[in-house]
Amino acid sequence: MVYLTRRYRLSAAHRLHNDSLSQEENARLYGKCNNPRGHGHDYAFEVRVAGEVDRRTGMLMDLAVLDGLVERKILNRFDHMHLNLDVENFRTKVPTTENLCIEIYDLLLPYFSPACPGPDAVRLDGVRVEETRSNFFEYRGQNNSRERI
Repeated sequence: MVYLTRRYRLSAAHRLHNDSLSQEENARLYGKCNNPRGHGHDYAFEVRVAGEVDRRTGMLMDLAVLDGLVERKILNRFDHMHLNLDVENFRTKVPTTENLCIEIYDLLLPYFSPACPGPDAVRLDGVRVEETRSNFFEYRGQNNSRERI
């Protein structure tokens, strides 16, 4: 098994706010991240795939294919957006970095095995999103272990 991790960047704004909580609870829970105008991050995120090396090409997967997929499904959707206002799924879900990590994973998953089974299938192994230099979040799907990707 070979693992390939590719790093990408996106910039987005968000406001951490849960409509089912009071203003006081939101302010206490999210602090300055509950600013009504939101705030922004320059996120770095990694997509990790796993599989066997193709004997013909010597590669796990064509990086141009992965880059194109990430651009179409992730960057076009999130880059330079206000997550709460511009992204449908975050209109009803708090756009924490944890939820962004899961959302990226879920958007990419259909393009990897087992959705595309075969002897040379590549599977999505996980997504890691850095919000700041001090914190990052990882998601490997519901059936994967939670070890670092």
